[in-house]
Amino acid sequence: MGRSTWALALAATVLIQTALSFLSRLIPTLAPVLMTASGLPFDSVGYLAAAGTAGSILFLAAGNPLVARLGPIRALQTGLATGICGVLMLMLPLSSTQFASSFLVGMGYGPSVPAGSDVLLRLSPPHRRTLIFSLKQAGVPLGGVLSGLLLPRLVEALGLRSALLITALIPLATMLAAQRVREVIDTERDRGQSTRIRLLLSPANIFAPFRMMRASTRLPRLTVSGVFFACGQGSLFAFLVTYLNQGLGRDLVTSGSIFAMTQITGIPGRIALGWLADRIGSGLPVLRTLSLMSAATSAVFAITTPRWSPLALMLLSATAGVTMSSWNGIQLAEIAREAPKGKVAETTSGATLVVFLGYVLGPALFATSVSTTHSYAAAFLVTAALSLIPILALWPSRGERR
Repeated sequence: MGRSTWALALAATVLIQTALSFLSRLIPTLAPVLMTASGLPFDSVGYLAAAGTAGSILFLAAGNPLVARLGPIRALQTGLATGICGVLMLMLPLSSTQFASSFLVGMGYGPSVPAGSDVLLRLSPPHRRTLIFSLKQAGVPLGGVLSGLLLPRLVEALGLRSALLITALIPLATMLAAQRVREVIDTERDRGQSTRIRLLLSPANIFAPFRMMRASTRLPRLTVSGVFFACGQGSLFAFLVTYLNQGLGRDLVTSGSIFAMTQITGIPGRIALGWLADRIGSGLPVLRTLSLMSAATSAVFAITTPRWSPLALMLLSATAGVTMSSWNGIQLAEIAREAPKGKVAETTSGATLVVFLGYVLGPALFATSVSTTHSYAAAFLVTAALSLIPILALWPSRGERR
C-alpha cells in the first residue's frame, strides 16, 4: 500500500475515534445536569459509566463477524449511528433511559478498537506502527476536549435538549465524511461472512477472541496491565467533573474546562510516548513508568481541597492527561504486534474485552468507595493502589532482562 492509502486510513480512523470519544464523554461531562434531571444520586455516574463499558464489551465479544462482513470503516460508521440513538434517548429525563443511553453509546464505541486496529496494522509501515496507533488513540482525548469545552456551554446557552440535538449532529457529519473513503479502505471485507444473531451470540464466536490470548506468553500480561490502567483512567474520567462540581464546589463550566485539560495534554502525551516507544524498540518500559506515574497522580488528587485554585487543578488535570490516559496506543500496538498473522481484529478484541472490565471495575469501585466512606480522597487512594499493578504484570522476566 502507498503512503497516501495509510495516511487516508489514519485520518479516517482518527476522525471517527474523535467522534466516538466525544459521545462517550457526554454523560460524565454533563453528569450533574443529567443526574438532577432524572433524580439519580450523583454517585450513579460510576454505574452509568459501567453500563457504557458493558455495551462496548458486548460488541467486542460478539461483533467481529460484523467487522469482517461490513469492513472496518462501515463497522465504525455503524457504531456512530448506534451512539446517535443513545444520545437522543437522553432527551427523556428518566433513570432507565440514561442507563439504556449509556449502554448504546458504549456499544457504538465498541468497533473503534478491532476495526481501527485491523486497518492500521494492515496499512501502516511497521517501523512507525506504535506512533501511528498512538496518533489514532489521540482521537480519544481530542473528543474529550470537545466534550469538556463545548457541552457545558451548549447546555448553559440552549438548555439540555437543544444541546443534545446539536451533539447528535457531530457523529452524523462524521459518518458522512467517512463514506468518501469507505470503498478505498474496505476492499478486503468478507462479503460471505454470516452476521446472523444466532452466530453472533454463539459461544464459539464469543469465546474466539479470548482464545487468541494463548497465541503469545506476553499477551496475557499486556492484557492484565491494561485492566488496571483502565481502572485509573475510567475512574478519573467518569468522576472528575462530578468531583470538581460536588466535592470542590466548582461551577459546571469551570469543571468542564478543568476536565478538558486531561484531554488536551493527552493528545501530545500519546503521540510523544508512542514516538518514544518506537525509538526504544519496545513499549514495555514506557508502560511500566506510566503505571508508577498514574498511581502518583491519583494520590495527589486525593489531597486536593476546595482551597486549591482553578490553575492548580488545571495543572494537576493536565498532568493526569499524560500519566493516566496515554497508555492506550502503546498497549494496543504491543498487542497487535503479538497477534497471529491475519488475527489482529480478534486478538485486539479479546484483549480489549478483558481490559474494558477495568472500565467497569474502576468506576464501580470508585462509586462504592464514595458511597461507603463519603470521601473522594479514599476513592482516589484506592485508584492509586490499582494503578500500581501494571508494574508487576509487566515486570521483565529473567530472559527478557538478558
